[in-house]
Amino acid sequence: MSSGREKVAAAAEFVDRTLRNEGAWYRADDVEGRLGGQLASYGSSVGAVRGTIRDALRKYKDLDHDGVVQLASSLWGMPRPGSRAVYERRLAAVVLLQSKEALLRHSDLTRIEGFLRSAGTPELTGPLLADVVAPFLDRLRGRDRQRAHVVLARWRTDPDGQLRAAACYLEQQSRPAAPPQGDTHDRTL
Repeated sequence: MSSGREKVAAAAEFVDRTLRNEGAWYRADDVEGRLGGQLASYGSSVGAVRGTIRDALRKYKDLDHDGVVQLASSLWGMPRPGSRAVYERRLAAVVLLQSKEALLRHSDLTRIEGFLRSAGTPELTGPLLADVVAPFLDRLRGRDRQRAHVVLARWRTDPDGQLRAAACYLEQQSRPAAPPQGDTHDRTL
């Protein structure tokens, strides 16, 4: 095993252990009920998820692009074979990608596509699209932007409704704002 893989595995274990320790049964019951039992829950608060990722990035500060996307994939997956995916782990993957969005490349859209297909809840797809994909696409230029648009065009016609909705959302985000209509001067009395 390479040292990069070991580092990612250690970071994933740190995040998982911390989230389990921060969990509460009543929040876990609430999350699982709200999501229809589609995902398991540790019952960690959103603040705990954000703090855990912040601490992980401090502890494993030299994670490069590959390390970040591997860690996000690890967190998105199941913690153990035969278990269900965990909401807080997936939310941690989104927070990680939010924090490291500047490292993402056009080729990462394929990985993000997998996340969107399997998210199972707007509570994950919303921040993934708004806080990761939209700003990521805005900064792409040249050939990378063209390649990303080819992927988005494919999403627009995909049989998966999640991807079609994602493409529609991203298309709306990239449109320039309409010019103001009518009198735009502030009036005071």
